[in-house]
Amino acid sequence: MKVWDELKARGLIAQVTDEEEIKEMVNAGKATFYIGFDPTADSLHVGHFMALCLMKRLQMAGNKPIALLGGGTGMIGDPSGRTDMRQMMTKETIQHNIDCFKKQMERFIDFSDGKAMMVNNADWLLGLNYVELLREVGPHFSVNRMLTAECYKQRMERGLSFLEFNYMIMQSYDFYMLYQKYGCNMQFGGDDQWSNMLGGTELIRRKLGKDAYAMTITLLLNSEGKKMGKTQSGAVWLDPNKTSPFDFYQYWRNVDDADVIKCMRLLTFLPLEEIEEMAKWEGSQLNKAKEILAYQLTELVHGEEEAKKAQEGARALFGGGADTANMPTQEITEEELTDGVIDVITLLVKTGLVPTRSEGRRAIEQGGVSIDGEKVADIKQTVSKESLEGDGIVLKRGKKKFYKVCIK
Repeated sequence: MKVWDELKARGLIAQVTDEEEIKEMVNAGKATFYIGFDPTADSLHVGHFMALCLMKRLQMAGNKPIALLGGGTGMIGDPSGRTDMRQMMTKETIQHNIDCFKKQMERFIDFSDGKAMMVNNADWLLGLNYVELLREVGPHFSVNRMLTAECYKQRMERGLSFLEFNYMIMQSYDFYMLYQKYGCNMQFGGDDQWSNMLGGTELIRRKLGKDAYAMTITLLLNSEGKKMGKTQSGAVWLDPNKTSPFDFYQYWRNVDDADVIKCMRLLTFLPLEEIEEMAKWEGSQLNKAKEILAYQLTELVHGEEEAKKAQEGARALFGGGADTANMPTQEITEEELTDGVIDVITLLVKTGLVPTRSEGRRAIEQGGVSIDGEKVADIKQTVSKESLEGDGIVLKRGKKKFYKVCIK
């Protein structure tokens, strides 16, 4: 199966312009394409995962990815999918986040020998003269048409700042510059980016003539990716210091039954024939499919060794085994004890099983907390130093969230 047909079969493609040209170029390995990443945090998260996997797939087929880091657009913030304005970040914070992104992207994309590029749009956006930009770009954008874009319509009732209104122009200008500087002839982005992306395609053709060859593709990227990137407790990060490999594994191990095959198609590199066979599985076999999904994605992000540890730890806990070596672990120092004990609520907060002490009290009162399989009934219950020595205890909230806690 050619790469374009596989992308469609996996459910990645939502909308395109010039599909036949795009198909021919991608299948021949002649596309130089970009996907943008605004550095709004110091780690990529699961919401970015689909874009990174797509870049890897296309690079494997001979196409050249450009990872565009939004050092310039990050100064404003994308209004898409938001009900309020993003918090403004300093240049120092943006640069720190970009540095973090670079390290994580290298796990997915091969940047050696010119096979891919990493570019920062601050290089051209921050030096722009405002009046010159108005003259160069302004005539090619209709305000009436911009206001019909979904990313702006969502914000009109609550208020859209002029700052954010410029985001579409900046993103369009990115494609215009990438086309001229690096021969970038294709852009990919989430389905909520369609208007912004069309703006870039039209700007190239209007500025450089109808023969300018630039094409647009949107994916089931943000609608699915953003949903997958968030849980009730917050984002699932690719940085192991923010989301441990074990928690990352458990996140995928616990996806809904209805989503497991969809995630297989979108995110793994398993052959489609193998995935379609798993689509026939039912009942307890779905748990096996979830294990395969969790292992594949944890290996992709964190490596084979961490994936094996995470799988072994999960099987030990949920299979009733006693081996806690590979479970997520929180170490406690003796200085944190008071008269040789520490209360359970403090441990819940320290492990991140609850965000606040009040949430910890509520979890205990609702019967959702246990230690070594025994339900915690008293919000004042403590754990002794002796219990934390050796292998320590297994502190669990609900059915699927737990930590091994031991003394340093």
